[in-house]
Amino acid sequence: MKVRIELTYQTPKGTKTTLRSDEMAAGEAMLIAEDLERSGRSKSITFYDSQEHTWSLKEIQKFMTEIHTEPHNVTVYFDGGFDIQTKRSGLGCVIYYEQDGKSYRLRKNALVNELDTNNEAEYAALHLAIQELEILGVHHLPVTFIGDSQVVINQLRDEWPCFEDVLSNWMDRIEAKLEEAGIQPEYEVVSRKKNKEADQLASQALQEVEIMSTSEVQGK
Repeated sequence: MKVRIELTYQTPKGTKTTLRSDEMAAGEAMLIAEDLERSGRSKSITFYDSQEHTWSLKEIQKFMTEIHTEPHNVTVYFDGGFDIQTKRSGLGCVIYYEQDGKSYRLRKNALVNELDTNNEAEYAALHLAIQELEILGVHHLPVTFIGDSQVVINQLRDEWPCFEDVLSNWMDRIEAKLEEAGIQPEYEVVSRKKNKEADQLASQALQEVEIMSTSEVQGK
């Protein structure tokens, strides 16, 4: 999580001013705030995350203590495929994260019947991944979402317009869930080759092969 600091600073002679920092990692902000607090000259230290939620120093300290036992350093790969013959969609997502000093990989896919296009399947795959993040308890963290759909990524970046109501509805659902969890999304477009894990999961879903697994990984 990235935050900025806002505080009232008071000189030994009583002159006061309000100071605001640039955005920085929560751990760095906590160390700076603790140092300022020890000086005895800072008053009313408040932290603001990227969604303008406020945090006290005690809340940031608690967050940094808990983060090691909760999922963090999260990267999500997603992919969706639509079979025009059967009108079915395969969704796949792979989530890499760290917890308790170890690295893990979660793999999940799903077969759905109610979608109509490949772009909609891509959005649905991302939504599936965000549901899994919710189950994991990921919150108030930056998360990198990686996919091979330029449409989905560029629309979520607000770089491409979205004129289709169906896709716009998916965008609204996704952004609402991210905001609710305090997740700060970073989106990255890659080639299909670099998204092969999620692509394979989506293909397996279309073949009615259900995958749901979590395993420890090394060197990711």
